[in-house]
Amino acid sequence: MPIDPYVVLLLGTVGLAALLPARGTGADVASGASTAAIAFLFFLYGARLSTREALDGLRHWRLHIIVLACTFVVFPVLGLAARGLVPVVLTQPLYQGLLFLTLVPSTIQSSIAFTSIARGNVPAAICAGSFSSLVGIVVTPLLAAALLGSNGGGFSADSLVKIVLQLLVPFLAGQLLRRWIGGFVARHKKVLGLVDRGSILLVVYTAFSEGMTRGIWHQVSPVRLAALLAVEAVVLAVMLVLTWYGGRALGFGREDRIAIQFAGSKKSLASGLPMASVLFGAHASLAVLPLMLFHQMQLMVCAVIAKRRSHDPEAEAEAEAEPAGPAAASRTAVGTGSR
Repeated sequence: MPIDPYVVLLLGTVGLAALLPARGTGADVASGASTAAIAFLFFLYGARLSTREALDGLRHWRLHIIVLACTFVVFPVLGLAARGLVPVVLTQPLYQGLLFLTLVPSTIQSSIAFTSIARGNVPAAICAGSFSSLVGIVVTPLLAAALLGSNGGGFSADSLVKIVLQLLVPFLAGQLLRRWIGGFVARHKKVLGLVDRGSILLVVYTAFSEGMTRGIWHQVSPVRLAALLAVEAVVLAVMLVLTWYGGRALGFGREDRIAIQFAGSKKSLASGLPMASVLFGAHASLAVLPLMLFHQMQLMVCAVIAKRRSHDPEAEAEAEAEPAGPAAASRTAVGTGSR
């Protein structure tokens, strides 16, 4: 299975933070820059989502309800069930990070990319990922307050306001300005993609630098990390099975089930990192570690599944019967992503 080069950069950023953590004034500058970078990232998300794609996706409201239920109900239930693994398998800090992982919204780009590769319902995947991100701006902090409590770093109304200002307001600003800047964003997709990834690397560096300066890494051992990976593999497998066969039981067609599986089984690194930095403060580095590991795992596994879905007999039959046109083009025009 392929290793995403971007994850190598993430690990390199963690190593840089371990060797040369930001301190004092440098830490303040890095924190301010990461906040601005994430705000710009969500501004670009808003500028990319076209009104037509949103309207096409809204027709599949049942699909969106299923994806939201998987993201904010089923995932957290699995996270709560993992509480029984403390302290034998997981330490309390790693469990808190795992539980936070289950509260984070779904992805946008990678859900779209894998749905496109597997010949699924791309417009629905676009809207499912976008709706999940928007809902998560409010729901994730509220769930963190209810399930993590004071252990989550001291959730408050001020935390929610900070998250809304950093994520939701820029997204809405991008939507409002899309009429004038949408063409520019589409033409410079690759360059702006570097901005996407660079902003996340900056947040990772800031969070892990703070963890290093506070000396919290003695809480993690290789054995505990291996145990965490095993638990996350089980969580991902359960969600992939539930989203695929649950969609069939609810009467969804193949294209919709593909969108449900890829949007309902993933968690967003881009949304989770800034939320963790606000909610967990000095302990954000341990809180996002499970999310970073899950991020790579979901990319590796879903890449294999998407390729197999694209070559299964049902997909080949549909491809032969489907005339060339906008619907077919929409599934081949979407690029890959990794968040």
